[in-house]
Amino acid sequence: MLLLGLCVLSMAPTCGKRRPPLPPVERIPQRTELLSGAQRGNQVILVWPAPRRNAGNGSVQSIRRVDVYRVAEKPDAPLPLTEDEFAARATMIGSVTYDEIKKATDNLTYTDTLQLAGEPSRLRYAVRYVNASGQRAAFSNFLLIEPAARIAEAPANVRAEITEPAIVLHWDAPKQNIDGSTPVNLLGYNVYRVNAAQNEVGQTPLNQSPITAAEYQDQNFKFGEKYTYIVRSVSLGTLARQVESLNSPTVEAAPVDKFPPAAPTGFSIGPAPGRLSLFFAPNAESDIAGYLIYRSNDPNLPKPWTLLTSTLLTRTTFTDENVDPGKTYYYYIVAVDTSGNKSEPSEVRSDTAP
Repeated sequence: MLLLGLCVLSMAPTCGKRRPPLPPVERIPQRTELLSGAQRGNQVILVWPAPRRNAGNGSVQSIRRVDVYRVAEKPDAPLPLTEDEFAARATMIGSVTYDEIKKATDNLTYTDTLQLAGEPSRLRYAVRYVNASGQRAAFSNFLLIEPAARIAEAPANVRAEITEPAIVLHWDAPKQNIDGSTPVNLLGYNVYRVNAAQNEVGQTPLNQSPITAAEYQDQNFKFGEKYTYIVRSVSLGTLARQVESLNSPTVEAAPVDKFPPAAPTGFSIGPAPGRLSLFFAPNAESDIAGYLIYRSNDPNLPKPWTLLTSTLLTRTTFTDENVDPGKTYYYYIVAVDTSGNKSEPSEVRSDTAP
């Protein structure tokens, strides 16, 4: 207690006084080592992982932009290049803004549009993060690309045809390469099903290898869903690599099931005292909801006849117990799918109740 009193008396002006808080130290963001990319048409698409969203070194909170750099080299120039040599020769060609960084959930991308004129060259890319204080991270890994000029233009006039087994896409073949030359450097096409919420960079095409016909059938679809497609030409680029064109115009397809099932087959009747039992083969369609049974005493009456099933019959047998001995009854069956489409009537079968 005495010591505390001395502190109060002798050090009153400074004892226990709080100093103003120091501003947080701005850390230089970390470099990314996963820069990748590819040529597409007259563009090079660069891709790298978006920064982490947790606080800390290199997080999205500390990064304010990503600068993109490029060096044009001769194709036979030595591959090794130090970071200092790259910095001395590189041109900053653009940036990814803070707003773009905040929106990114998976990858960041940057598109470099090329002129593709003059001597062949090898392009060396790198990116680096910049924080709010202007401090720059080290350069990313280098990405080397030798762009080709004779790349086919994108397909045109893409259109979709809805059939029962598939969404059939058709398009017009490109007439020239992106540099205006002919013949068209065309290996085939890649077809993509895209979503506005998806990043199409790095997406896998629907086809396993380039298709040579200007048509594709997408059988992996559902009625009632909406789909958006693009098609890209595929050309032979430098170093025997496949290079895609820019995207074709998009085409949308919203398939609606208007296709009735086939008429039931294999229809037979088994008579027994007080009843007539109907048997038939199940339909092959995967979306069959059930069957309707119709009856008449006069085969010449216009259809539809009297409906015996108040609800859809989910079996392939039916017993009619409302029969009079000695009378002949005529029947047909209609298949109904899950969209309410009805088949044509089956063949008419008849029998006489015992």
